[in-house]
Amino acid sequence: MPQNVVLPGPAPWGFRLTGGIDFNQPLIITRITPGSKASAANLSPGDVILAIDGYGTENMTHNDAQERIKAASHQLCLKIERAESRLWSPQVSEDGKAHPFKINLEADPQDTNYFEHKHNIRPKPFIVSGRSSEPVPTSVPQSDVYRMLHDNPEGPSQPRQSGSFKVLQDLVSEDSDGRPVGTRSVRAPETKMPSGAGSVQKVPLCDKCGNGIVGTVVKARDKYRHPECFVCSDCNTNLKQRGYFFVEGQLYCETHARARMRPPEGYEAVTVYPKC
Repeated sequence: MPQNVVLPGPAPWGFRLTGGIDFNQPLIITRITPGSKASAANLSPGDVILAIDGYGTENMTHNDAQERIKAASHQLCLKIERAESRLWSPQVSEDGKAHPFKINLEADPQDTNYFEHKHNIRPKPFIVSGRSSEPVPTSVPQSDVYRMLHDNPEGPSQPRQSGSFKVLQDLVSEDSDGRPVGTRSVRAPETKMPSGAGSVQKVPLCDKCGNGIVGTVVKARDKYRHPECFVCSDCNTNLKQRGYFFVEGQLYCETHARARMRPPEGYEAVTVYPKC
């Protein structure tokens, strides 16, 4: 039978909730915190919540129910349904009527004729009228392997050898020259030691300072330079991320390259960058 329970606010209310339409289950209280407002209102685990503050819970998801409970600030009104526990006890009948204040505690009488002996009791087979109690043999399907093992009158035969086993057996069998068939002699590989001159790695030489370059190398056409030597021949400006120009075999920035390459009268110098 549904009951209305009012919990005075504010939160916490002191109960845990499970279920919802997204779980295909009703909203059920599963835990009550001792000493909480839910415990004082006599809520119990297993109570089904039918409504929250007047809103029915049949179409509420679990999250919707939590939000509805959180929205209650002054008080929380719950409509619950609690399963009634019923106790059954055998009644004593007097004059064909059940006595309301007496309980029969005697064991029900059993049919002792069902057993053959009082001692060493054995169960009898279950017999249905009109049917035989003997087991009916059923036909079990027999596989090809079962027939091969049981229907062979000649007895067990020698195990069959696979093709791979025969090839291996032919390989290990010795020929007239004392060597297995299908094998050949193989010479062990020889390791050649590198010469001393070839093992030394050549180091590129810087086109500007003439020293060897170890580490980062800047290559401009067929010339190599240190990163710090990659500068303009006139102003010593580093040409990294600026662009470089070759004039008579020397590196220049754009400004000094234009100054050294003056066009004839009537013409204007135009900088052309190579396509990457």
